[in-house]
Amino acid sequence: MKLILSHTNLDFDGFSSMLAAQKLYPEAKMVLPDKLSAEVEHFFAIYKDTFPTISAKEVSFPSVTEIILVDTNSFNRIGDIADKLPSEQSLTLTVYDHHPETADTLKNATKQIDRTGATVTILAEKLQAEQIAVTPFEATVFALGVYSDTGSFSYLSTTGRDLRAAAFFVENGANLRVVDQFREPPLKGEQQKLFQTLLQKADIRSIDGLDICITSHQQSHFTGHLADIAAKLIQITGADAVIAAVKMENKTFITGRGQSERVNLLPLMAAFNGGGHEQAASANVKDDPLSNVLEQIEQNISSIVRPALTAKELMSSPVRVIAPETTIETASKMLYRYGHTGFPIVENEQVIGIISRRDIDKALHHQLGHAPVKGYMTREPITISADETIETIREYMIDDQVGRLPVLENKELVGIVSRSDVIRAMHGKRSVHLSLSTRSKIPMKRQVTETMKKQLPPVIFQLLELIGKEAAERDMNAFLIGGMVRDLLLNRDNVDMDIVIEGDGILLAEELQKLYGGSIRTHKQFRTAVWKHPSGFKVDLTSARTEYYDFPAALPKVEMSTIKEDLFRRDFTINAMGVCISTQEFGDLLDYFHGYEDINKGRIRVLYNLSFVEDPTRILRAIRFETRFSFQMDAQTHELARQAANNLRSVSKARLAGELSRMFYEEDAPAGAKRMIDLSCLNYIISTSLSEKTILQRIQLLTDVRKEFEANHVKMKPSFWIEHLFVMFQDHHQALIHAATFALSKDDKHTLNTTLHAVTTITDSADISPLAQTGEWHRQLSQTKNEALAGALVFADAELRQAGINYVIKRNQLIPLVGGKELINAGFKPGPHFKDILFELEIIQLENPDITADELLQYANRVLASGNET
Repeated sequence: MKLILSHTNLDFDGFSSMLAAQKLYPEAKMVLPDKLSAEVEHFFAIYKDTFPTISAKEVSFPSVTEIILVDTNSFNRIGDIADKLPSEQSLTLTVYDHHPETADTLKNATKQIDRTGATVTILAEKLQAEQIAVTPFEATVFALGVYSDTGSFSYLSTTGRDLRAAAFFVENGANLRVVDQFREPPLKGEQQKLFQTLLQKADIRSIDGLDICITSHQQSHFTGHLADIAAKLIQITGADAVIAAVKMENKTFITGRGQSERVNLLPLMAAFNGGGHEQAASANVKDDPLSNVLEQIEQNISSIVRPALTAKELMSSPVRVIAPETTIETASKMLYRYGHTGFPIVENEQVIGIISRRDIDKALHHQLGHAPVKGYMTREPITISADETIETIREYMIDDQVGRLPVLENKELVGIVSRSDVIRAMHGKRSVHLSLSTRSKIPMKRQVTETMKKQLPPVIFQLLELIGKEAAERDMNAFLIGGMVRDLLLNRDNVDMDIVIEGDGILLAEELQKLYGGSIRTHKQFRTAVWKHPSGFKVDLTSARTEYYDFPAALPKVEMSTIKEDLFRRDFTINAMGVCISTQEFGDLLDYFHGYEDINKGRIRVLYNLSFVEDPTRILRAIRFETRFSFQMDAQTHELARQAANNLRSVSKARLAGELSRMFYEEDAPAGAKRMIDLSCLNYIISTSLSEKTILQRIQLLTDVRKEFEANHVKMKPSFWIEHLFVMFQDHHQALIHAATFALSKDDKHTLNTTLHAVTTITDSADISPLAQTGEWHRQLSQTKNEALAGALVFADAELRQAGINYVIKRNQLIPLVGGKELINAGFKPGPHFKDILFELEIIQLENPDITADELLQYANRVLASGNET
């Protein structure tokens, strides 16, 4: 076990350094000290669920083997944790710090101790050197560390390295408004006196749910940095905005600071001919009594407040709930199933409690998965109404340390607001990715109607318009989804129409059949229907649903849902887009998960971290899409696939075969096989003693044979895919046994059986050689399928393989000149011997391609007629 530790009374530099170290050592756990500084504690009130931290109570200290220590170089500063650790000599120690070494500095550690203004600067340089990506939210936390420990670069300890680190953070999306909100600028001397005076005179009033602080003072001398004083006032009072008016000598200085998205100070300052930014503005008035200035502020103060953002706009709805008797283990599965961080608990239609992911994880840690959630839920949870403002919601979360608030209307649960919703609203466009998914609350929309007209056959376009119109008339929303949308954006042909209905898909299919004819086939369990239009096109109509898996590799279970949840159950972002075909929004592309961007970047990306665990066959699908589109999995998806590869063992052979058959028959088989090996998949699918190098060589040979066949119009049937499994074994009988377990059809099995015969014949028969006549090949292998011959030729040497390829090409190009009718006309009496005669004539024709039908009949009369009556 590896731990990342820092000092007690943890400040922003210590915490941001822990977070940076966790990116450098992803297998290590961040352990928070017992005490946090006030500013970090305040920060955690909102963001605590965002970080993968653990407490000392969750650590098995005897199993600790490595420590990464940041922002301190001594165990003396880490608190009680030091007493629980194994001896220093038994640990691998790494130190990153900017404090000078002392007698207590760890002796047996690999140390990087530099005199920078902040420790996070040192770690930022390593992140850049190792080209590790940083998210905007991580960059914001790192910036808090460097800004705090350098006094916003005003302390003498600040170095150029700190400034370069800050630039790196800003370039990666650091939100400086958040940095400014949580760090505390120092005030000195006269500034501190003026601050205390203004604080005592502060008048806080509520305007549309916001707390606005107005304060004023008059003095004979000038005191600078009123902006810093106002910033300090807003932190201390907790107000959403502060307006400070101070008359100094004959001039009144007016400074405003805001910390709510709803505050815009510019209209107020414009009344005094001032300006600035929405959240920071100022003005000054000369030779006017302070009382007149304050009166004018009162008249214009309401202009700074925008309408409130309410719970109704923030909340997620409908709400997934669980019963009090639901087990901890089931609740845990549901958390991962839906990507939630907690659930309300409902009994008799009343919310009686709430349980968080943290509560559930703790219970599981203590082997309490069998216990009902009612024993670990938070009882009598705080609830809010739909018109509660974001400011009030944020206060609840900070003051009461709650991460989610159920929204009630007439005592009925209508939604839930989580920390994630609040943070997303607070950060606006610079949204923080808080969950394992890449979901957005509002989808990116593009208009693709013209693309559809250009790309799709007119009959398909008109059919989509018709379905959308009929859905809209029944108050249903209809969306084209899946591979057809992806291929539409890739300019690839695809007319497999998968349509999701927000409503009853089966009912709509039945209505379409009544109105326009055709036939339908329904599957009530999955709420799906297939409508075969009279034109011959098939349309899959599905009720919007969400799928979940009871355990890894299980078949999915289904619940009714919305288009967003339906798209979230898809495998990859590029397949998780929808196009609205309902009348009013026809052609709107819905993209909650940035699939459009991933298509443009040629990137395969899962929607959530457990995607491959829930359905391991998605790993094989990802490989197929890589080879089909020349795309590539992003780093996280690649790593998740590699880690989940062992789950392929629990997948049925039939499901594996479904993916493998497409990979080997429809896509680039050598590239697919190589990626399977790269991701350590192959060993979990088949057990072979063959080396990976030999497997790849054989797959390439098989592909080369296929290419030469098809270049000469010898078409490979779908059963050809199973030859790829056959060639992965050293022993042919073992190959037959193992590959047969993956056979999807009788044709697959027949292909395998004839492959074994063909290998034996080609490699062991004395009559088959590179110099053998085509007729001899035909005598031995005439009944062997092309697909089986392709597989068998992989085991031949190059010269023999080419002779076999030539035979197959000639065989498939052969058009028999003589048949039973011609033999009868020539005087042959029909009978079983006809088969033998015609076979011999085939051989003669194969070996003499210029021979005529008359010459073949003459040969039949002369050589083959003995024993036959004419």
